[in-house]
Amino acid sequence: MNADQDKVLRTFLRDGRLVSIPAKASKRRVLLEHIARAFEPGVKLPEREVDAVLRAFYEPDWVSLRRYLIDEGLMSREGGLYWRTGGPVDV
Repeated sequence: MNADQDKVLRTFLRDGRLVSIPAKASKRRVLLEHIARAFEPGVKLPEREVDAVLRAFYEPDWVSLRRYLIDEGLMSREGGLYWRTGGPVDV
């Protein structure tokens, strides 16, 4: 992670939770990649389990987080199941 990404996370996260969703796409992408790490790549989950993880990050609007993750290609969905399809992978 570079200094700019670290600054975005420090600005928008408090105790691991989002304080708001950034309007600027580049900052939002940094946060979405951070959130995507909460999901194991390729593991399919029902919507309620995805929502539970996302609520832990941002209770006021977890639905937007889910939509952004899909729109940004970090997650995919089909038949009521969701799975991580993008973003960095920690090894």
